Amino acid sequence: MSVQVPFTRPYLRGDEGAAVAQTIATGWVSQGPKVREFEAAFAERVGAPEAVATTNCTTALQLALYVLGVGPGDEVIVPSLSFIATANAVWQNGATPVFADIDPRTYNLDPVAVERAITPRTKAIMPVHQLGLPADIDPRLALAEAHGLAIVEDAACAIGARYKGRPIGSLGPLACFSLHPRKVITTGEGGMIAVHDPAIAERLRQLRQHAMDVSDLARHGTKDVVIESYPERGWNSRMTDMQATLGLCQLELLDEILDERTRQAARYTAALERLQYVEAPYEPNYAERTWQSYAVRLGPAAPVGRTELMRALLLDGVATRRGVMAIHMEKSYAGTAAVLPHTVAATRESLMLPLFPGLTDEQQDYVIDRLATHVTALAA
Repeated sequence: MSVQVPFTRPYLRGDEGAAVAQTIATGWVSQGPKVREFEAAFAERVGAPEAVATTNCTTALQLALYVLGVGPGDEVIVPSLSFIATANAVWQNGATPVFADIDPRTYNLDPVAVERAITPRTKAIMPVHQLGLPADIDPRLALAEAHGLAIVEDAACAIGARYKGRPIGSLGPLACFSLHPRKVITTGEGGMIAVHDPAIAERLRQLRQHAMDVSDLARHGTKDVVIESYPERGWNSRMTDMQATLGLCQLELLDEILDERTRQAARYTAALERLQYVEAPYEPNYAERTWQSYAVRLGPAAPVGRTELMRALLLDGVATRRGVMAIHMEKSYAGTAAVLPHTVAATRESLMLPLFPGLTDEQQDYVIDRLATHVTALAA
């Protein structure tokens, strides 16, 4: 059977092509004025003084760690329950990701596990706002300060999320967001770093452009010859003006997108209250999440395994995804000494249901019906 209910789909209103075409007509097709405009609008939205655009969230994380001095010989504490980019960004700086376990309810880093993982080589902590649910960030900031550690938030899924009423991006010194098509808003590919120190923001802008000491905007705007120099080594992590134009269109839709995701999540949660064996996501009172994904968990007594259930749903035309991966269980990170029982259980017992603006109530009802049918039938 062909898929009737896709897992996700970007939300576009239809005028984005014309906006991008107008940008192309200006002649700026690489990093230029639209990137600066997008950075300013993004920073205002997340409550940060500055924002720095990059090619994707992975390069954002790598650059954020780099400007904080993370390098060879250092350790960075990260959750294993995350997309592999979290650990890869540490590795890209020559440092070692050290995996700590999660809170089994929120799927975010457990502060007690983090403190146990601190060694003399620890340089930074990277909490992940998993699936758009803010981590309880205040204890993590306090822990980092107490041990003299840097902190970088992996906020890939968290644009629009709030912690104790404050937007993610306004809390710590550096927070990195993803603009991939599976995220809340998209530029196709892209990332953004919310920055609170203007000097760090300026250095990040240089590093993303081979560490060149003058921007393209400055060179094109001058009436004299400008000879750039390269005081340090950097990367090519530039966003294009075409992507930034799409990002500006998406920011205009952000509240609408968040409202619809919240509405759909509430419908799922209400339905799951009547369904045995399937647990809805935990809702802490300190957080407003983005519902970037809706991850359900099969209870210990569930009569069906996660992958078996996913196959049954796919045969009915419902696309799902496994729960968040456990990085330390992947071959690329095999050999780590991590003992992470909550992480292992979460990745094996959870799956994500379709949720995106454009998903109709009829489609969602069908997902709920098929989920209930398979769990009930297998329990009989």
